[in-house]
Amino acid sequence: MFIGEYNHTIDAKGRLIVPSKYREELGEHFYLTKGLDGCLFAYDKEAFELLQKKIMELSVLNKASREIARVLLGSAQECEFDKQGRILVSAPLRDHAELVKDVVLMGVGNRIEIWSKEKYDSSEGNIDVDDIAMKLEELGLSL
Repeated sequence: MFIGEYNHTIDAKGRLIVPSKYREELGEHFYLTKGLDGCLFAYDKEAFELLQKKIMELSVLNKASREIARVLLGSAQECEFDKQGRILVSAPLRDHAELVKDVVLMGVGNRIEIWSKEKYDSSEGNIDVDDIAMKLEELGLSL
């Protein structure tokens, strides 16, 4: 399980250092893809294969199913670490997440979210935890 928040930088070539704790959990090969809300998602191989299986079970006749497959599977890249613990983030993925310099990596259970620091800071300020708690309770979920 991925947890925690780390601040790093991405260089001009698109190389990003991944914290050692995350590297251990991700394994030698893992997957990076467009995420929701303008970030990137990183999945270990097992979690990505499960996600892929679930998406492939969706009906191709459903437009939303096709679109989510394009976003999550079509944009995915397989990654591995270099000797310095860095990954190379493709230009299309950097563009999607607006990754230029300062980056936030956040563990959220089965995945890591990779955010531009600016976008992360602005979205974090818009989170109303009390409102979310009420919505969870309406769904029958409690903390």
